[in-house]
Amino acid sequence: MEKLKEEKQEDPQIDPKDVPFWLSARLALAVIGFFGFINVYAVRVNLSMAIVCMVSRNTSVSLMNSTSSDSECVASHNSTREDDDLGGTLDWTKTLQGTILGSFFWGYLVGQIPAGWLATRFGGKWIFGVTMLISSICTLLTPVLAQASEYALIFVRVVLGVVTGMTFPAMHTIWGKWAPPLERTKLITFTYAGAQVGIVVTFPLSGYLCKYGFAGGWPSVFYVTGVCCFVWTIVWILLVSDDPLDHKRISEVERDYITRSLKSCAVTKKSFKVPWLKIVTSLPVWAIIVANVTSDWGAYTLLTNIPTYINEVLKFDITDNGAVSALPYILFWLVINIGGWVADLIRDKHVLSTGVTRKVFTALGKLLPAVMLVGLGYVSCSQPTLAIILLVLSVSLTGIQYSGFLVNHVDIAPAFAGILFGISNSLAAVTGFISPVIVGVITNEKQTRAEWQIVFYIAAAIYLFGAVFFIIFASGELQPWSRVEQGEDKSQFELNVDGEGDKMLKDGKALA
Repeated sequence: MEKLKEEKQEDPQIDPKDVPFWLSARLALAVIGFFGFINVYAVRVNLSMAIVCMVSRNTSVSLMNSTSSDSECVASHNSTREDDDLGGTLDWTKTLQGTILGSFFWGYLVGQIPAGWLATRFGGKWIFGVTMLISSICTLLTPVLAQASEYALIFVRVVLGVVTGMTFPAMHTIWGKWAPPLERTKLITFTYAGAQVGIVVTFPLSGYLCKYGFAGGWPSVFYVTGVCCFVWTIVWILLVSDDPLDHKRISEVERDYITRSLKSCAVTKKSFKVPWLKIVTSLPVWAIIVANVTSDWGAYTLLTNIPTYINEVLKFDITDNGAVSALPYILFWLVINIGGWVADLIRDKHVLSTGVTRKVFTALGKLLPAVMLVGLGYVSCSQPTLAIILLVLSVSLTGIQYSGFLVNHVDIAPAFAGILFGISNSLAAVTGFISPVIVGVITNEKQTRAEWQIVFYIAAAIYLFGAVFFIIFASGELQPWSRVEQGEDKSQFELNVDGEGDKMLKDGKALA
């Protein structure tokens, strides 16, 4: 404890309390990144809602009429069925719908490791910007391609998966150069919380546009989200810099504070060498991978299927469906941001070490949602309020993990955070195209509550495994293989590798 107190001061010449935060360049980066991930998820999830009104209603109605045990609920939520005239003409089976929804993740799997390497080598700004430009083009082309051929739609969704999958490693690489150790949790979690806001906005907006939008209804979903994505890309390219040293509007005190606090783990083009073997044999890395994979199974099961579940089991109209589908992600956004501030406060006050903090937040973010999912499986459509409460909690409480394993890449290897994120998130992306297909197969017969119970039990069991594995093998310490030699500067700065893993040490010499 005495050692931790002694390390409290990062630099006697720059007190963190004297460095502005609320009007800082690093917070501005977080805000721009936040809006970026709103757009990333808007172009990702728009199809999950739009597909409900793209598909021929005759197919959907026949499927709903086959429901047995929950048929008494149809009248209560679908008395008028105004959404029967939404204009859906695509005759896709449930299995084909699952394949189309899952095709995004075929591409998502491919792009992330190359993105992590490219962003680390050349910088994350242009990787993020170019991929979002391509994303906007793919989204704008989606209505035409969907009506031309399901194979054309699958192709463009694969491309969309490749490019949007590159955004997270690119952003992680940027934060490896921008986020001071004791601020990294709140900055990173705030940025990625934009993903949840993207879902919150896109689900109800898509439901509204399906019913009242231009260009025949559902095509307007893709036109609106595609244009927004394009506009953000221009702003990003104009305002963002890869490194504080290249930023034109940053204050000198903030630039010095950031660069000095991260100096011993900075990576340059000269020192750039990825220790691939040590990465793939590192148990803390595998703890992150397993946590990511198990988290994404549950997340993608719900993200791609919530509108379908609400339609088939709870029997909600399309506009109500969009609003209800968005509710879990409103609270999710709050949980992510509150969790980030609490985690940094716990570490700053030395209540828990970085490693224990990451384990506690990851475990809570898996075990609590698992319990909610099991309970959700036993709620019928005659209890819509209880079902919505459990659905909201099962999704939103997973946001606690954002202060756990999702930030852990930067704890153990800030210089290679983008690469680590690319590895873990690309492997986790496998669940994105497996999960929708499995859900489609399980719920393909009668779309009953009993079938959805199986879906939720599987997700809960996977959550439990991920929590246990991460608790056993995760670490909050800077890994020896992630250190970057800095010549003479290395004698002046060292990154503390004890349980706190996030304090910058100095050997007592005054800085020039």
